[in-house]
Amino acid sequence: MELFEELSGKIKGKGLKIVFPEGSEPRILGAVVRLKADELCHPILLGKKDEIEEVAQRRGFNLHDITVIDPETYENFDAVVESFVERRKGKATPEAARELLKDVTYFGTMMVHMGLADGLVSGAVHSTGDTVRPALQIIKTKPGVSRTSGAFIMINSDKSKKYLFSDCAININPNAQELAEIAVESAKTAELFGIEPNVALLSFSTKGSAKSEEALKVAEAARIAKELAPNYNIDGELQFDAAFVPSVGKQKAPDSPVAGEATVFVFPEIQSGNIGYKIAQRFGNFEAIGPILQGLNKPISDLSRGCNEEDVYKLAIITANQALMEA
Repeated sequence: MELFEELSGKIKGKGLKIVFPEGSEPRILGAVVRLKADELCHPILLGKKDEIEEVAQRRGFNLHDITVIDPETYENFDAVVESFVERRKGKATPEAARELLKDVTYFGTMMVHMGLADGLVSGAVHSTGDTVRPALQIIKTKPGVSRTSGAFIMINSDKSKKYLFSDCAININPNAQELAEIAVESAKTAELFGIEPNVALLSFSTKGSAKSEEALKVAEAARIAKELAPNYNIDGELQFDAAFVPSVGKQKAPDSPVAGEATVFVFPEIQSGNIGYKIAQRFGNFEAIGPILQGLNKPISDLSRGCNEEDVYKLAIITANQALMEA
């Protein structure tokens, strides 16, 4: 069964509530109408109701039975403000909170925190920072995870193979400890979506073939990751060909449990991660779904601003599945 057919089957009819802060964006509206019609979630749109309805009417979208909330006129806004102040533990006054929560992304993230929504999808208009900042302040990372990271599910053109690329979106230059945490969280994400987690920490070096601080960082990250999660197949440092091609893996890293069999690729820093997934997407015709934010206590998903309606639809399905699995 194709990945998204399987994921859709798990959440169909469950009534999971997914909040979309960018309620007047046409790509969001198109996806939301489909999600509702397919009974894959109960969407909540944030924004000015008249603006959202105007765009919907102009585009021919029927918003029947879809919840629309304007944070500035929300009847329980005071309760959201109170919860935010409590969550920030003295870092925000009620007055500052009241102003900040007029921002749809902050308000939507608070809905997830308060259990009024099961997950959030944003980023079609807002930057990654706009999505991640409230998530870190409000949802926060899981115990033992120092920071969130962004992974992409990569699906080949005939849908026969799927891989996970990480971190391609958040951390500019993680240290060895942070890279190890990213590797472990990536293994967990892969498992959630039916990808056997054979995790390769990538470098330009394989098992000491080059000597540099960059390669040593990756080797150290692999060592830490194995200690953090000995139940997973994790190895590094590995060049991409050694990680992916069985014959090269046998030649360059014959004792590795991952070489030549990797399904999860952890990049050493964001430059190579971002370039790598886009090369696979544009040259290799892989579909890139994400970024999926890892390591948070509740599911928050960040779209690319270059996304289309189909990307929104699929990332919402992933977010709903994360909510279902973590419930």
